[in-house]
Amino acid sequence: MKHLSKVILVVSVLFFVGCESDLDQPINEQVSNGEVVVDLDGESIKGSLIAAGTPGVDESTTVYGYKAYKIPYTTTDEEGNSVKVSGLMVVPTGVPEAMSQAGFSVVSDDHGTIFANAEAPTVVAANTSAPAGSSVILTSLFAFVTLQPDYIGFGDSSSHYHPFILKKSLASATVDFITAANKFAAENNINLNGQLFLTGYSEGGYAAMAALQQIEMEGELQVTMAAPMAGPYAVDLMAQGVLSQPTLSVPSFMADIAYAYANAYSEDVSNVVNEPYASKLEGLFDGSKTRTEIDPELTMTTTGPDGLFNPSFVQDFFTNPNNWFKQAVLANDMYKWKAQTPIQLVHCLGDDVIPFAISAATEGNMTAEGSISVSLIPVEVAVTKDPATSLRYGHSECGPVAYGVTATIFAQVRAATIGY
Repeated sequence: MKHLSKVILVVSVLFFVGCESDLDQPINEQVSNGEVVVDLDGESIKGSLIAAGTPGVDESTTVYGYKAYKIPYTTTDEEGNSVKVSGLMVVPTGVPEAMSQAGFSVVSDDHGTIFANAEAPTVVAANTSAPAGSSVILTSLFAFVTLQPDYIGFGDSSSHYHPFILKKSLASATVDFITAANKFAAENNINLNGQLFLTGYSEGGYAAMAALQQIEMEGELQVTMAAPMAGPYAVDLMAQGVLSQPTLSVPSFMADIAYAYANAYSEDVSNVVNEPYASKLEGLFDGSKTRTEIDPELTMTTTGPDGLFNPSFVQDFFTNPNNWFKQAVLANDMYKWKAQTPIQLVHCLGDDVIPFAISAATEGNMTAEGSISVSLIPVEVAVTKDPATSLRYGHSECGPVAYGVTATIFAQVRAATIGY
């Protein structure tokens, strides 16, 4: 586990793709209040990876088994309504006896931005019956129990709009899943040691930060450490930056924010987004399309008569302090609060979608608010050990490497406290 560069090579290949080779599935046992969707032993997974020529994996690599459960639970949306949702709980198998006796540490891992329901953690697992995504590193390589909520709008709640970058419902979906997973573990003899870490990438980094704030406010759970990765914590700064630029690098992201916020705040999205795009949004964000299918249906021009955003809306955002969207993004900011849990902000210096400066501002503001411990880890520096490194990862490239860095940090804390 200490060979970070080797781990990063593995995850760079596996991130969001899973094991491509055919793997025999054992007969799944009955479980209480859940469903087994993946059950594979470590040797089978390792053999598949070696056969595929995965860099960093050889016979000496320790790969644990991977048993994934789909767990239904209930959470609350932005409007305060109960919603039936789902999440994936991934448990390592074939671990040493000492590890089983000590119990598993848990990582709540909030996934990054998705648009198609087919990309949701439980749907991917059910459709492929194979290990996939960040849970490969967290569970099969580092022996953490990994929790991945689908979020409202995906999985069992696919008929509901997704509350994109809205802290209340993202936090509730995460915290309620942690509670449901703890109950599931107790009912199914999964030995947890009480240690809980929070992480997530991009939207997931934001969701992890929101979940931590809710947990600290409620006081019912205890978090050992949070390591949000590349999250848009400063929503107001992000909005100002995007709306002041002539073009949009990823129009689907910004259109989804407009659609989600208009729904959550009962505003007419046609006052925010120009036609013909406003009328398309419900169909674009119904869970049937991927980002690569959505972006060509939009424009990369930010505003103006042919732009994505209504010029009157943009002007009002910058000039009217009572503009509803300005007030909404301020209400959903996650970079100015006092945290009682140690936080490691993990972010790539070369991020071309969510600037590194967002995490730097978050570190500065949260420290100024009196947070117990907030530090910023540039991923490229963590990899090279060189503060002057010229290495740069973009937002998409950064994801798998950031997970390698974060898992290593969590494993070091676990070794110092749990003993393995």
